[in-house]
Amino acid sequence: MDMSSTTEEIMRVCEALPADKESELAGISRFLLARQDDDAWERRLAFPEARPRLDAFLRDSAAEGDEPLDPDRL
Repeated sequence: MDMSSTTEEIMRVCEALPADKESELAGISRFLLARQDDDAWERRLAFPEARPRLDAFLRDSAAEGDEPLDPDRL
């Protein structure tokens, strides 16, 4: 498996950093990854086409009241 030059550079940077800074770099990386997922969900939710199954689920969920969601019924 070949690594990209960026991956190799990140590995060299990590090896050169003290342990606490390496941990910070890992935290920043995890933040960026989570943000990427958030952006993807925002694009999906903003998609202008109708989502009848989602609309029906939201309508049915609202009609059920304040009961916790039952994962077996999803």
